[in-house]
Amino acid sequence: MASAVGLRGDFDGVGLVRLARLSGHANQVRRLLALAVIYDGGARHEAARVGGVGLQTVRDWVLRFNAQGPDGLLDGKAPGPRRVLGPEHKRALAEVIEQGPIPASHGVVRWRIVDLIQWLFDEYGVSVSKQTLSRDLRAMGYRKLTARPRHHAQEADAIDVFKKNFPAQLAAIEATLPGGTPIELWWQDEARVGQKNGITRRWAKRGTRPSAPKDQRTRSAYIYGAICPAEGKGAGLVLPRCNTEGMTLHLAEISAAVAPGAHAVLLLDQAGWHGSRALVVPGNITLMPLPPKCPELNPVENVWQFMRDNWLSNRVFKSYDDILDHCCFAWNRLTDQPWRIMSLGLRTWAHRF
Repeated sequence: MASAVGLRGDFDGVGLVRLARLSGHANQVRRLLALAVIYDGGARHEAARVGGVGLQTVRDWVLRFNAQGPDGLLDGKAPGPRRVLGPEHKRALAEVIEQGPIPASHGVVRWRIVDLIQWLFDEYGVSVSKQTLSRDLRAMGYRKLTARPRHHAQEADAIDVFKKNFPAQLAAIEATLPGGTPIELWWQDEARVGQKNGITRRWAKRGTRPSAPKDQRTRSAYIYGAICPAEGKGAGLVLPRCNTEGMTLHLAEISAAVAPGAHAVLLLDQAGWHGSRALVVPGNITLMPLPPKCPELNPVENVWQFMRDNWLSNRVFKSYDDILDHCCFAWNRLTDQPWRIMSLGLRTWAHRF
């Protein structure tokens, strides 16, 4: 039989009882009181009875106490099973996700969980379940998100160059104005709303496929919309088509919404009617064209998405007048919520937050 292991000499029974009174951990209290019996000269089987365990467990407590002191008698956390994916696997996984699949090589145009499982097995011989990989990907910060459309002919650095030069362009406009003139940043765009309406995602029972009404008629109208995110205000018109005359009317509407004495810098895309020689630009507005094929720079695109997702989609418009009514209702509802315009429209690169 193995000999009893002695307790360390820098504690005594009275000290362990005192520590037990101060402890907030029931299991640590039980172990301290058991070891206090041994310090006071009691037999090991008496200590086991106090602790409600066997002699081998008391021996384990003694070893832990000798090594770590009272902290060694606290409940430890079980290490659990070894993780299937190590740091090197996660680094490689993050790299291949960022690069995206090669259709000719991987056979898919977007990564699914099952595709990544197969890739890990092919590259590292690691077999992992869908649940485990999904949990690890979420822990790494990945989510399945809808990709933002990017024009195929967009110049690689067009957006970065525009953002970098924007303060200089704004300063050049400000230099042409009387000193102290407040500047308001506005963004403008148009959206077509018609009877061939969109269908959005919706909550439904898992395993089912919900339905929504879908019209095939072709009547439509255009919302001319402009927002000033810093002030939380907007100006809009609903017109039958996009042309120079409609843009002139919209500029007049924006001009009326600019604060008295202020000057508006209106950022907009390079549609033909935005740069027409026949376009009448009010004196309190300066147009600043955005780079071609770069709708990501225009926060009004986010406004259209929000309005479609929440107020305009999943509807059947009975007539052209019905389209006008719903478009006007949606735009007026937006302008009644200045905080919404701020949330959707503020951009760090433009407003210098």
